[in-house]
Amino acid sequence: MIGIAACEMSPSPYFAEGATAAELIEKDRAHLRKRMDVLQAAFRAALKGRARELAWRSDIALPTDYVVQAAHAADLIIAGANRNGALLDPVLRLDPSELVIRAGRPVFVVPPQTEHLALRRVMVAWKDTREARRAVVDALPLLAKAKDVLVVEQVEQDEDRAAARGRIDELVAWLGHHGISATARVPTPSRDVVPKLEAVADELGIDLVVAGAYGHTRFREWVLGGVTRDLVNRSKRCSLLAH
Repeated sequence: MIGIAACEMSPSPYFAEGATAAELIEKDRAHLRKRMDVLQAAFRAALKGRARELAWRSDIALPTDYVVQAAHAADLIIAGANRNGALLDPVLRLDPSELVIRAGRPVFVVPPQTEHLALRRVMVAWKDTREARRAVVDALPLLAKAKDVLVVEQVEQDEDRAAARGRIDELVAWLGHHGISATARVPTPSRDVVPKLEAVADELGIDLVVAGAYGHTRFREWVLGGVTRDLVNRSKRCSLLAH
């Protein structure tokens, strides 16, 4: 388990030059380093005895860039959800939307109110794309620990239901080859995919949603697909996303 923290210095509001400016900048840097020391202590205290090995990395740098550069050292990235939407300051805060597109690793997004994950019921929000296929493969260790796994494909028109059912039945069979028992479900058609999936998740008490992430790097939330954007910004449950 690697704890990681980064924050870049905000543009200086000071009107100073020379030694005075340098002193103010160093004061800000010292404050950031002290804050990171506090975070490291909290990280180690929270995970003491819960991981075989703990490590810590921190620097004064752009948060998302720093985590992306460190992603090769991890199997899974755990990040907090973004409740600020497009207003997020990339100098101060990690952007999970950009992270999931750039990292090359699955990103586990945790809403701010979440204190623990029961992992009783997991929903795979299926779409027959490379992103969704990548997400399911990345999620296999978690799916294997879940009590119930549900594969859902939401369609917009009734005539698409039979084809969708055939696709997810094949996925359920593939999961079975990996020792994971899953069930398939194609809800009634709806053009409002996100609310429909959220309603299914609420009805079944889903703890975790697994989904492909769709979008383009550097453009953040406004070009992410609707399901991805809601899972990163608005969902009240944890999600595992892969691009």
